[in-house]
Amino acid sequence: MPSLCRDCQTTFDAARRCPACRSPRTLSHPELFDLSIAHMDCDAFYASVEKRDNPDLADKPVIIGGGRRGVVSTACYVARIRGVKSAMPMFQALKLCPDAVIVKPRFEAYVEASRAIRAMMDDLTPVVEPLSLDEAFLDMTGTTRLHGAPPAVMLARLITRMKTELGLTGSIGLSHNKFLAKVASDLDKPRGFSVIGASETTEFLRPKSVRIIWGIGAVGQQQLADAGIRTFDDLLRWDRRDLGDRFGGMGDRLWRLARGEDGRRISANAPVKGLSNETTFHEDTADPDILDGHIWRMADKVSSRAKAKGTAGRVVTLKLKRADHKLITRRQSLRHPTQMADTIYRTARGLFDAASPHQPYRLLGVGISDLSDASQADREGDLLDPRAEARSRAELAADRIRARFGTDAIIKGRALR
Repeated sequence: MPSLCRDCQTTFDAARRCPACRSPRTLSHPELFDLSIAHMDCDAFYASVEKRDNPDLADKPVIIGGGRRGVVSTACYVARIRGVKSAMPMFQALKLCPDAVIVKPRFEAYVEASRAIRAMMDDLTPVVEPLSLDEAFLDMTGTTRLHGAPPAVMLARLITRMKTELGLTGSIGLSHNKFLAKVASDLDKPRGFSVIGASETTEFLRPKSVRIIWGIGAVGQQQLADAGIRTFDDLLRWDRRDLGDRFGGMGDRLWRLARGEDGRRISANAPVKGLSNETTFHEDTADPDILDGHIWRMADKVSSRAKAKGTAGRVVTLKLKRADHKLITRRQSLRHPTQMADTIYRTARGLFDAASPHQPYRLLGVGISDLSDASQADREGDLLDPRAEARSRAELAADRIRARFGTDAIIKGRALR
């Protein structure tokens, strides 16, 4: 059976250990060297960057996120073993893991690491479709002649290179379409490499929960459960037309996924539609100072991401969720794209003031969209606000100071609210 050593990338017939380096980290599969659609997912990316940059954190539970009223952005595997999960309220995470080290996100560092990983993936194939800073699809079709090795070998080399050059790890899923490649990458994290072949697809999926279907949220999952669909085996029992009648446009997709079919192509030019940041409060609040502080912090984080990515947005969005769970979204288009925290904050604050600010909210988010290159950003001053240009100069000066002395070198007073 075709086999691969994940440590030294030697190929051989199936064996418990690599015949070259004696490593037990071997991978065997009948279709190992025939598959070319992959999904790479970094392992606890934000936390891994923090541990790499601060060795004192190496063996400690690390949570990336805000204060007690915020939510968990991500957590290292030490914290995850204790039950900490992404998007969990911070107070709950600290109950589960009281000795955790809380680290504020450093998006500039994450973007820098993401760019380095992307460059490594681009060395393998021109067809890379990023999903976020820490994961991407790769279409390795036709690259065997180029590299003199099948995709599985090159993907193992990618992970080794990430560890050696960047001090970061990732997990690989290899299959014959995007859906299954993403499923495979979650099977053996961290530092995993899993394969789902075409011949085993149906039998592999049958006992699995439909919760592994990417893109179906909590509401969709509940709709499936209400229909008695909990596993792919349940889904296979449904007629295609009945699924369409019950679930509308999603029905046909479900019918295909039940059989492991996914015709989507990996697109190297899939655009990023927007940048955003949001937080869920531990307790609903109508306190104007607290809410204003959160609007500033969200705007500042979005601005930092935009500057790190070299992009700007022409539309500012404010997202609010009331105490009764009703979601409110407000947008405002700007004359010119911006990446400045001051502009994003003032626009979002104006949207907030127009959206019944004196009632309690449980979630707040700020974002920008209609993105373009940063060279087009903030090109003209605001005639209605003569001090806007001065504030922009002050913000850029603060950015330079933070880049040299750290993100806490300069903090606006409203950020402490």
